[in-house]
Amino acid sequence: MKIVTYNVNGIKARLPRLMEYLAEQAPDIVCLQELKSSDETFPEADIRAAGYGAVWHGQKAFNGVAVLAKGVDPVERQRGLPGETEDDHSRYLEVDVAGLVVASIYLPNGNPQPGPKFDYKLRWIDRLATRARALLAEERPVVLAGDYNVIPNDDDTYSVAAMANDALMQPESRAGFRTLVAQGWTDALRTRHPGGGVWTFWDYQAGAWQRDAGFRIDHLLLSPQAADRLIDARVDKEYRGREKASDHAPTWALLRG
Repeated sequence: MKIVTYNVNGIKARLPRLMEYLAEQAPDIVCLQELKSSDETFPEADIRAAGYGAVWHGQKAFNGVAVLAKGVDPVERQRGLPGETEDDHSRYLEVDVAGLVVASIYLPNGNPQPGPKFDYKLRWIDRLATRARALLAEERPVVLAGDYNVIPNDDDTYSVAAMANDALMQPESRAGFRTLVAQGWTDALRTRHPGGGVWTFWDYQAGAWQRDAGFRIDHLLLSPQAADRLIDARVDKEYRGREKASDHAPTWALLRG
């Protein structure tokens, strides 16, 4: 079972690339982020024509998450995270599908830091950790997949110096991610590539793709019941090099059964 996380950076603009990916790779489950689409303008018909059911949590012009599943309709469990009643960002969507609990996550970027956007990022990580702890207590196979906007380790970026002042790599961001993982989650990509040097994102600016100046911010965290089924985890890097591609590459974990 191939479970993908893919920040599409605008589903309407990248729909041809997403359709290509579904046709060529035929993943079982796809968690999308940064739809930049309202619920009403989500391209449900195109997704269904490709053979996928979908649940989505949209927002006009920015944010937005979805879960696609091959041949079935995911069953929504929760949208959004409790803890801040004024938070109307579409960043979390949790479903039941194929015997798994799967969440698509778009964690706040947090730049510029310091400031209110960074403070919101840290609070959001704490809220996610609260939900993640409750999911672990269910003792089910769970996958928390998405764009976490956190570079966990120095070897997860092409240049520590270049990213030193970015919210993605601040000590507080890393500490929040480490605290989350330490609950008992397995970082699938890190487990399969412990030496680092695997990127999931390349900026559009300064020839980052051409220079391979990327970093790893797209993660799949597995509960113990899901981690026991882990076969492999990789990045479908070549899709980043296609015409009018997202600045993220599809990142996946392969689970048994």
